[in-house]
Amino acid sequence: MYDLATRRQALSLLDDGRSLNSVSKETGISRAAIRSWRVRVEPLPRLNQSQPCKGPTDRAAYSYLLGLYLGDGCISSHPKGGHYLRIACADAWPGLIEQCRAAILAVRPADKVYVLQRQGCVNVTSYGRHWTCLFPQHGPGKKHERRIVLEDWQQEIVDAHPWEFIRGLIHSDGCRVTNWTVRNGKRYEYPRYFFTNKSDDIRKLCTDTLAKVGVRWTVLARGSDPLNISIARKDSVALMDAHIGPKY
Repeated sequence: MYDLATRRQALSLLDDGRSLNSVSKETGISRAAIRSWRVRVEPLPRLNQSQPCKGPTDRAAYSYLLGLYLGDGCISSHPKGGHYLRIACADAWPGLIEQCRAAILAVRPADKVYVLQRQGCVNVTSYGRHWTCLFPQHGPGKKHERRIVLEDWQQEIVDAHPWEFIRGLIHSDGCRVTNWTVRNGKRYEYPRYFFTNKSDDIRKLCTDTLAKVGVRWTVLARGSDPLNISIARKDSVALMDAHIGPKY
């Protein structure tokens, strides 16, 4: 984004009789940009960054997609503007791939969604000009190496659709497994949910939301790192089964 002074300086060179090509070479500004300033020299007003450029069409789908993004999603820029949203999904879960695709279409019906095959997984991908507004957690570096905090409008959506958010987190970085133990010489099996993420902030978003819906959880450390959120109590597993269930 060029400031107004830079724009006017480039236009003044043109007024002095310079060619568009020579002004572009001297200033490093594209000819297309300089040409557009002849029509409108003032920069367009910036969008309010505290709100999404265009709010999600389906708030429940957005809550689910937010969980997927925080777990296995990334955003990358396109050379000509706009951004790609990519959600990595394992080939083993075709149902998850379709749910991810459907969620993106529900949130941004006008944007196309396509699936790119990678080794052992696919990237469910969509190009658009509002992904960084819809996911302001985007930034340089890995998520667990920077602060992840929801905007107020995102938290309102999560509060209204907590199970969708939890489902997105579990579908990305979680699982439902069958544990077993031996008591009095007999083997007992029981279901258990896990959520594993290196980011302290993302784990807290998960546990805070679990607590709001009445799910009790514990932390299981991997070595000295408390990376695993465990849900094993019978009543809490029953709640998770009613709203989440295993991947498929």
